[in-house]
Amino acid sequence: MRFKALALGAAIAATVSAVPVEAQEINFFRIASGSAGGTYYPMAGLLAQVISNPPGARTCAEGGNCGMEGLVAIAQAAHGSVANVNAIKSGQVESGFAQSDVTYWAYTGTGPFEGRDPIKKLCVLASLYPEHMHVVAGKDRGIKTVSDLKGKKIAMGLPASGALVGARLVVEAYGLKENVDFTAEYVKTKTGADKIRDGHLDAFITVTGYPNASVVEMTATQGGVLIPVDGAARDALIKKAPFYAPAVIPGGTYKGNPNDTQTVAVSALWVSSSDVDEATAYGVVKGLFGNKKAAKFLKNGHAKGKKMTLDTALVGVPIPLCKGAEKYFKEAGAL
Repeated sequence: MRFKALALGAAIAATVSAVPVEAQEINFFRIASGSAGGTYYPMAGLLAQVISNPPGARTCAEGGNCGMEGLVAIAQAAHGSVANVNAIKSGQVESGFAQSDVTYWAYTGTGPFEGRDPIKKLCVLASLYPEHMHVVAGKDRGIKTVSDLKGKKIAMGLPASGALVGARLVVEAYGLKENVDFTAEYVKTKTGADKIRDGHLDAFITVTGYPNASVVEMTATQGGVLIPVDGAARDALIKKAPFYAPAVIPGGTYKGNPNDTQTVAVSALWVSSSDVDEATAYGVVKGLFGNKKAAKFLKNGHAKGKKMTLDTALVGVPIPLCKGAEKYFKEAGAL
C-alpha cells in the first residue's frame, strides 16, 4: 500500500519551542484513513493533531498540545476500511479507521474475509461516530429508488474499501446483480461525482459520515439527489449485516434535499493492533478523551467531531478493546 501523509499542520509546528529534544524519545503513530473527499481523511487529520504532543512542544498548561507526551501522530490517506485492517495486520500502520462490520469480519475471518486467516491481533481503540449509507444520483437521471439503478452506471467505491462492501449489500438487498443489472465502476466518491457531472456515470453509493465533502460539493454545484434505503429491502440488509441499523440523513444536510432521507448506518471505529504496546494505546486514547482541548477543536474542525465523546466511545464495538484503551476506559468510568 502506498499512503500519502497528511501534514499535521502549522498548529503543531508552532508549539515546538527551542527546548533541546535530544533526550526525548519520539513515538510515531500512523492513522490510516480514507481517500480525499471522504470523511475519514479530514477526521484522521483532526485526531492526529489532538493526540500529538511532539518533543520540545509547549506543555498543555503553557497553551501547547495536550496529547500524549512525545507522540507524533500522522494521518495517512488510504483506501478505507478493508485496506486499513490489512495494513494493520501487515504492520504498515499502527492504527486506522474501519467500519464496525468490516472490523468484525476481519477479526473472525467471515463475510468478505471468508477463507482468510482471522486477524486476531486486531483490537479497538474507540468508536468514533456513525457512518451513513449514501446513495446519490445525478440530477435529472430519473432515479428515485435504488431499484431505478437497473441499467445505469454506478460508482461502488474503491477496491478494498468498506464503502464497496456497503454498496454491495445495498444492491443485493434490492435484488440487483453487480455488472449484470447495472454497470459498476470502482472509484472513490469524488471521482464518482465528477463522472456523474461529465455524463459517464449516473449515481454512486458510499458509506460515510455526513456531511460528506464530495456530496456537499456535488449537490451545491451540479445538483444531486439522495435516494432512500428503506422498507423491506432495508430490513433484508440489516438481517444480513446486523451491524447496520435504521438511520436518517437529516433534510437540509445537502443542498436540494430538504427532506429527511431514510437509510442505514454503521459505527466508524478507530482500530489498532495488539502489537502496539499498552502504554501507547492508553496514551492515544487518553489524548482523545482526556484532553481538555480536544472536544472544542474537534467540534470546530468537522461536523462529526462533536460525535467523538466518551459517552459514545464504546458504541458498536464488536471485538476486544486494545489493552491500553480498556485501561483508560475503566479509569474514566466508561467501563
